[in-house]
Amino acid sequence: MKKEAKPAFLYGVSVGGDNFTDRVRETRRLKMNFENGLNVILISPRRMGKTSLVKHVAQEVDKEIVQTVYMDIYDCRSEYDFYNKFAEAIMMQTGSKIEHTLDNIRQFLTRISPKLSINPDPSTEYSISLGITPKEYSPEEILSLPERMANHIGKHIVVCIDEFQQVGEWPDSLLVQKRMRGVWQHHTHASYCLFGSRQHMMNQLFQNKRMPFYQFGEPNYLQPIPTEDWIPFIQSKFEKKDLTISDTYVRQICDIVGNQSSYVQQLSWDVMLNTEKTVDDEALEAGINDLLMQCTPLFMEQTGGLTSYQLNLLRAIVDGQHTQWTSQEVLSKYGLGTKSNVAKMQKVMLERDFIVSTEQGLFLADPVMKLWLQHR
Repeated sequence: MKKEAKPAFLYGVSVGGDNFTDRVRETRRLKMNFENGLNVILISPRRMGKTSLVKHVAQEVDKEIVQTVYMDIYDCRSEYDFYNKFAEAIMMQTGSKIEHTLDNIRQFLTRISPKLSINPDPSTEYSISLGITPKEYSPEEILSLPERMANHIGKHIVVCIDEFQQVGEWPDSLLVQKRMRGVWQHHTHASYCLFGSRQHMMNQLFQNKRMPFYQFGEPNYLQPIPTEDWIPFIQSKFEKKDLTISDTYVRQICDIVGNQSSYVQQLSWDVMLNTEKTVDDEALEAGINDLLMQCTPLFMEQTGGLTSYQLNLLRAIVDGQHTQWTSQEVLSKYGLGTKSNVAKMQKVMLERDFIVSTEQGLFLADPVMKLWLQHR
């Protein structure tokens, strides 16, 4: 039998099975929401495991009563880009075979001629291209597909839309949001799980009273997995490689990366690769250096277009300055310009998710970027 290489830790992709840890409370609540037809808004910073959680729950729901449909709209740049991906996902994921998918299209999208492609990748047997335009179908007709399909298959459909904040970037975005809300709010046999990785934009879409999606569903703010839950998970991974890591070093790993799930797994892997038998200070330091080296090209690209004032703002936060941004002492010490300049800067940096605003002040959104800036 062919042996399959399995990495000890997975990061940068959604995880499942042995690589999915904790989230017991979140899984239970999301599963109940799915099975009871409640709309859900899932918000958190990047690398917290939103996609992994949603896909995990999709495997856990009672499949006799619920059919989940997952789609990632990061590459959708317009309203009809979305409608095509939306319709394709519903047609394909509610049909267990190619024949079922084609039957669905013939029944629900009679005015188009789909293009079928057979994929060499066994994980996705085939793909469908619908080529829907405003000439064939109105937005309302496409947005109604989940409700109509749910009645057809006799199951409740939960449509899970990843990177939903992209909607806010489209031309005529407000009009598109009004259309979506106007149709979806009347669905009784279909519900929606909307989530995304740009926290500031997601908050704008769903927490602003003037926006169409205000109070559309139950808001869920995904928190970091506690260190106490990471300890047995990471230690078990090391044990499978005949290595050991103490509670102390697991705590340090979690603390360094702010318990952000993807980074926890990435740094744990880097530390593992530098461990002979037992994790020590040298292995931890080597792992941190590897992590920073891996992230350097991305961070250089992200910060390359920042102004001197914006870089000075990041430098101030890294230096431990989180409040009192309008004091003359702070403005002068960090070269931030005028008070009005600081206010404009903060708005831009919040919108671009470089920083987050909390009750304690402003902080860098990415703990590894903070470490990278400290090292530089």
